[in-house]
Amino acid sequence: MNDREIRQSFHRKVLARQHSSQNTLVLDELGLMHGACRADIAVVNGRLIGYEIKSNADSLDRLRNQVPAYDAIFDRISIVVGERHRASIVRTVPKHWGIIVAKRGGRGAVRFEFRRHARQNQNVKPYTIAQLLWRSEAVEILSSLNAPPKLLKLPRRRLYQYLSRQVALGTLKRLVRRSLKKRRYWRHPSPPSSGGDSFQPTAKSSSCPAL
Repeated sequence: MNDREIRQSFHRKVLARQHSSQNTLVLDELGLMHGACRADIAVVNGRLIGYEIKSNADSLDRLRNQVPAYDAIFDRISIVVGERHRASIVRTVPKHWGIIVAKRGGRGAVRFEFRRHARQNQNVKPYTIAQLLWRSEAVEILSSLNAPPKLLKLPRRRLYQYLSRQVALGTLKRLVRRSLKKRRYWRHPSPPSSGGDSFQPTAKSSSCPAL
């Protein structure tokens, strides 16, 4: 049972309701921190929800860096693991992370056992949330908030700083979720910079740096 098989079954069996909702966006490989890290599956509705997948063939070594990256972004987080990791995963991820075990059923299909449900994550960082925006989206939001015109010409890092400092976290989350749902093309229209928005996740259907 590899990552691909787990992912396809998870979309079909666990996220079927989210896929059918017009108000929900489901993404594979959502880039975090401008592509420095990717979430295996992200669900965008009234919350940002992240899922990390570790099959039996995967090591858990990278989780040390992946945990703070997920925690900086998602309101709720769950990890989906193969049975090999069933015992050790409880000691590896924080208590607010959900744990879902993927196992092979009697007829060979993948089944999912919810060992622990995710709880609200209190570690979200406003700047990292703002980084989910493309520069054009950040400018659009700032313009709607009547930000100073000269600010709109600054590099995107400065735009993210302004958003993270001047906009309440709850409002910032809502504005970012709305931008993600409005986004029609998941490849940035302009040539990406190093570590930029160059990935193309699949809608409706790496190792992370330590923060």
